[in-house]
Amino acid sequence: MWAKGLAGLASVLFWLGMAFPAFGHFGMIIPSDSMVMQGENRTVEVILCFAHPFEGMGMDLERPRVLGVDINGKKRDILNMVKEAKMMGHRAWKLNYRVSRPGVYTFYMEPEPYWEPAENSYIIHYTKNIIGAFGWDSGWDVPLGLKTEIVPLTRPFGLYAGNVFQGIVMLEGRPVPYSEVEVEYYNRDGRAVAPNDYMITQVIKADKNGVFTFAAPQAGWWGFAALNPSRDGVLYKGEKKPVELGAVLWIEFQAWKEKK
Repeated sequence: MWAKGLAGLASVLFWLGMAFPAFGHFGMIIPSDSMVMQGENRTVEVILCFAHPFEGMGMDLERPRVLGVDINGKKRDILNMVKEAKMMGHRAWKLNYRVSRPGVYTFYMEPEPYWEPAENSYIIHYTKNIIGAFGWDSGWDVPLGLKTEIVPLTRPFGLYAGNVFQGIVMLEGRPVPYSEVEVEYYNRDGRAVAPNDYMITQVIKADKNGVFTFAAPQAGWWGFAALNPSRDGVLYKGEKKPVELGAVLWIEFQAWKEKK
């Protein structure tokens, strides 16, 4: 009798677990400005964190393994510039970066592997954010050569809410056909309310060429995380565990404005 009861309870818990979708993890690189223009503050504050961005639920981000900025094809290590910070109540990092000349500045991060017991796997999110400065408008579509990344097909700055954004999911230098891409809005002030759990993390599929398409319905920062399993594992307490690789790209969409 007890065995039947436990089996029934396990079945109920299983279906309850299936009833609630898992919310997305996102590596985050959020600058204070996505477009630096003449006459504006040239110092950009860059926040690095790991979170569920719509819900405002943070997780501790250890000091990254790699942190750099690519300026017109030239990479610079900026890990020594970071200082520890707090975001959403958890360990995060920040730096102030002075934009000195016209160009496309791509900030990128490789974090330490994050152990997620709920998924019995590690998570590594290779995260990028691309900003434009002083009218420079080329080079934003060039891959950085990360293990996995999203390469924009749409210029990743100067976008209005409602614009369509397209990108290619790359893994080890090759497009990933039919890759799953999770999308979340950075609900910075907590004012956005999702009608139900399905609306928190939206999910789209890339096509056979690894290309995905998304139209942002709201102004603000939107994160795209293309998830694929790694061929390699990581040891956890002597046991080899799977690794989820995330190619993450953050895009800012701005509101349409008119003269009053």
